[in-house]
Amino acid sequence: MAESASKVSIYAALGANLAIAIAKFVGASISGSSAMLSEGIHSVVDSVNEVLLLYGLKQSEKGPDELHPLGHGQELYFWSLVVAVLIFSLGGGFSIYEGVKSFQDPEPSANALVSYVVLGTAAIVEGAALTVSIREFNHQNPNRQDSLWAAMKRSKDPSSFIVIFEDAAALLGLGVAFAGVYLSQLTQNEMYDGIASIVIGIILTLVAMVLVSETKGLLIGESALPETQDSIKAIIQADPAVTSLGQLITLHMGPKDVMLALNIEFADALSADDIEAAVRRIEQSIRTNHEEVRRIFIEAASATQALGESSEQSTVATSPAPD
Repeated sequence: MAESASKVSIYAALGANLAIAIAKFVGASISGSSAMLSEGIHSVVDSVNEVLLLYGLKQSEKGPDELHPLGHGQELYFWSLVVAVLIFSLGGGFSIYEGVKSFQDPEPSANALVSYVVLGTAAIVEGAALTVSIREFNHQNPNRQDSLWAAMKRSKDPSSFIVIFEDAAALLGLGVAFAGVYLSQLTQNEMYDGIASIVIGIILTLVAMVLVSETKGLLIGESALPETQDSIKAIIQADPAVTSLGQLITLHMGPKDVMLALNIEFADALSADDIEAAVRRIEQSIRTNHEEVRRIFIEAASATQALGESSEQSTVATSPAPD
């Protein structure tokens, strides 16, 4: 369901950006506006980014294999980082370059009306795409109590919040481009158009820096949300066979793929069969309440003390959740 929602918002953004890119380039060629050209490049970069996110989602769906025993879930995090870098290098870099270039070789803009029509149409389309992106994000997080910004910071699915960032930056860039065209027309000074292009580049650079920070954290490994960890602890501690719970380690291998490692001490009087039954019981309860937990590894105290042997530590690795 989450992957489906992400794809809906990505496809909506991709269709909008492709259509808008063509319109912006046509408008830039007619009007000669640097800000309009920067916005055209911005839309092309966003379109490429959407394709990369779709590719990352597709790759992340691959199951485990001999070389990747924990699956390919983190492919999405890698391609999300690539997207952030592209926004910075291509989107932000080119816009700033185009703005500086316009200062050195200014060209008078023409047909400002064309620019206004293109920018206005683009704003409507981008606004619709942003609405779809936010709606799909809310569908993925139906019970969220915090703000949209806080929810995106907590999200483990970059394919959903990157599209929101892109669409919001696009709308802001359109506003800046509109101001640049208007001021250039009003004052007959093309400097404002170049300034608008540079401001668009700065906006994209700032967005890219935020996305790099967020996706880097996911790529190097983030734990499950605190409420998820608290729920898992409560499930384990509620089992009558458990006497104490040690360190609990969770790691997101993908947006809906969590690896869980546990250190559990069971009652000394339990037999090996009793411990095995308790492990299966705990595993089933965790999977029932948290479908995103795909693999569980349990380090448990041995119950062989009941047979006169010393109590030792043994590792029980449960099977991954069925696809």
